Amino acid sequence: MGALSKISGPVVVAGGMKGAKMYDVVKVGNEKLIGEIIRLVGDNATIQVYEDTSGLKPGEPVESTGEPLSVELGPGLLQSIYDGIQRPLDAIANKHGSFIPRGVAVAPLDRKKKWDFKAKVKKGDKVQKGDVLGIVQETDIVEHRILAQTDGTVHSISSGKYTVTENVGSIDDGKKKHDFSLMHRHFVREARPYAQKFDPNIPLVTGQRIVDMFFPIAKGGTACVPGPFGSGKTVTQHQFAKWSDTQIVVYIGCGERGNEMTEVLTEFPHLEDPKTKKPLMMRTVLIANTSNMPVAAREASVYTGITIAEYYRDMGYDVALMADSTSRWAEAMREIGGRLEEMPGEEGYPAYLARRLAEFYERAGRVQCLGSADRKGSVTIIGAVSPPGGDINEPVSQNTLRVTKVFLALDASLAQRRHFPAFHWLRSYSLYTDTLDPWYANISSDWISLRTQSMALLQKEAELQEIVQLVGPDALPEKEQVILAVTKMIREDYLQQSAFHDIDTYSSMKKQYLMLRSILKFYERATASVDLGVQLKHMSAMKVREKIGRMKEVPEKELKELESLAGEIEGEFDSLVRKQ
Repeated sequence: MGALSKISGPVVVAGGMKGAKMYDVVKVGNEKLIGEIIRLVGDNATIQVYEDTSGLKPGEPVESTGEPLSVELGPGLLQSIYDGIQRPLDAIANKHGSFIPRGVAVAPLDRKKKWDFKAKVKKGDKVQKGDVLGIVQETDIVEHRILAQTDGTVHSISSGKYTVTENVGSIDDGKKKHDFSLMHRHFVREARPYAQKFDPNIPLVTGQRIVDMFFPIAKGGTACVPGPFGSGKTVTQHQFAKWSDTQIVVYIGCGERGNEMTEVLTEFPHLEDPKTKKPLMMRTVLIANTSNMPVAAREASVYTGITIAEYYRDMGYDVALMADSTSRWAEAMREIGGRLEEMPGEEGYPAYLARRLAEFYERAGRVQCLGSADRKGSVTIIGAVSPPGGDINEPVSQNTLRVTKVFLALDASLAQRRHFPAFHWLRSYSLYTDTLDPWYANISSDWISLRTQSMALLQKEAELQEIVQLVGPDALPEKEQVILAVTKMIREDYLQQSAFHDIDTYSSMKKQYLMLRSILKFYERATASVDLGVQLKHMSAMKVREKIGRMKEVPEKELKELESLAGEIEGEFDSLVRKQ
């Protein structure tokens, strides 16, 4: 027990804190506000408080809980909406109204709800840490696996209906018996263990053509989506959450504007999961931490989110974690660092900014889970960055780029032209292409050559545009005019994709391949026809040109239409050449 001696915004200092440890959670003041010790000098503890500190007075008591910030892990996480320190916002709203009072303490998991537990092991079975002891049907579409927290022999276990705190059974490790319930706690700053980490050689299929074809993200990989306000960061993350081939989504609204977070909270419950036709919320955990909440809680929200993601990974699920946006977390670090009077680094950010970002992104990965069964899981982190004015030369973007392998550069000029998703194809990149190419080669042997040829054409177009701006397109040779016509098709008929169109919102890998193959078949025949004296205006007037423009509207069930398109292109060009 200590007493407040200094208050500076979200940072307070308490004296008399003998026996307290770094990162211990403390209860500050008469209202017992939640905080975390971030510096210890003698028996003086510097604490970052996760709630509004206005009205605190020197001399008020400070009590240490004796354990670090931790989250409750068990059935009931899915469909929940938490704040940064895992307080359920819907439960608080039911109890206290729309505004969260200070010092409110509500259990993250419902203590009264009974879950139907089905045991998968029996008394006398030997188990290892991470083995599945039993299952609970958490939602209609997700089976929650209760994992062993220690090695040993099952002393007792029984199926039935339990709350998250009731004793379900016990494991004897040879020295003592360990009782277990459906829930356990885990410290958020400590990564959950795994048996082995795999190479990133399986792609995260997102259904977004520019990502899957040109800048693939690996399952268990990391991606950075920087861009200015209004360029489409939030919609992009919605698309990844809805369409990527993952079973669980953890969405962290880290310090985003209240109206953006409100949009997420109101839209997600109404989104339909395309795989099961059930609400997407049935496999989603939302962590809402808006910009008007205390800045210190932004850090807690990031760690809370990644720990929940790792928990579902350990069950053998593929998890997509969306962090929107890590810039707000960095701004919170800058403010806390300023109040601690630390030596600032570049642009006032703390010198440890790069290390903190790296520690967060390093918790991604596709792993062999602990336990005897052959269970694999993954956490893919897709972090949005909001650089001031869209300038990615600032420290948060640069330090994020150093640790992430995929850079999806949102471009304001593309967004203004209503070209969505507004990823700039010449500034974006993926460092996973080499490790993923063998997987793509299984879909089609010419997948890689299609991507290489398309990128070369888009690069050539950028060079030609400089000439076009000076002398106009008609001054170019006919072959270079063909390049401009084909790259326009790649940009408008392939890269542009509407998130709000029922069919175009998602493209399967087969559809993506057939679409790009048709455009490059047109290019191949067009360049050959120019040599034979055919003019570009005649090629542009062909019926097949209109079919290429409507490829994105072809439903997945009717892909035969795209398969036959290459033959139609050949036929129309043959008849055009014969007319010459």
